[in-house]
Amino acid sequence: MLFYWFLKFVAIGPAVRLVFRPRAEGREHVPADGAAILASNHLSAADWIFMPLSLRRRVTFLAKAEYFTGRGVKGRLQRAFFSGAGQVPIDRSSATAAEGAIRTGIGILEQGRLLGIYPEGTRSPDGRLYRGKTGVARMTLETGAPVVPVAMTYTPRRMPFGSRLPRVCVRFGEPLDFSRYEGLAGDRFVERSITDEIMYEVMTLSGQEYVDVYGASVKKAQAAGGRPGVLPPPAGEAGDRAPDTLAG
Repeated sequence: MLFYWFLKFVAIGPAVRLVFRPRAEGREHVPADGAAILASNHLSAADWIFMPLSLRRRVTFLAKAEYFTGRGVKGRLQRAFFSGAGQVPIDRSSATAAEGAIRTGIGILEQGRLLGIYPEGTRSPDGRLYRGKTGVARMTLETGAPVVPVAMTYTPRRMPFGSRLPRVCVRFGEPLDFSRYEGLAGDRFVERSITDEIMYEVMTLSGQEYVDVYGASVKKAQAAGGRPGVLPPPAGEAGDRAPDTLAG
């Protein structure tokens, strides 16, 4: 716990603020206490640094287990860093592992903490916003925690001597309350509806183009030499529509 605040206010935070001068909008939408889910788009490996720096409260993220399993001195240092920085390891290798990640997130929320998650499940491969996974819906339905949509934006800015640094902005939207669906956790149509509503709000905040395909599928297609634009959407869905509040 102390290491988290040391990183935020002494070791990393001041330097990041000095160099990047990140701007935050809508911080008043984040509850001052109690559980809440911060559901963000995911454009950069640095997203998890800029978002917590915008808030007074500690934010806990679910991070891939590989960050915590390294060996040797480097592995121990990496494990200590990510643990101290508020990251909790999750296994993403199977459906069973995904259920475990959801239960971990629910446990964090039941402790009254802020949980930061990326519904897309992976960094965007091309800057567009991709289909959200329904784990975020399960978490809000089972805990009653509000969902605060978050948009990370990075705008190039020219610096002296021809160098470039991104202008970083973190936008927090108004909390989304899904209490109208109380008792419907596990209903896949309800969970898809909730997830689409969250992604719509993130899209509105970020200004990104939305693609109704999972980002991980695009990355696999790219690795195989395919073109993201020709990927088929999930069965029964239009691939180029924006998310809405109706069940997908």
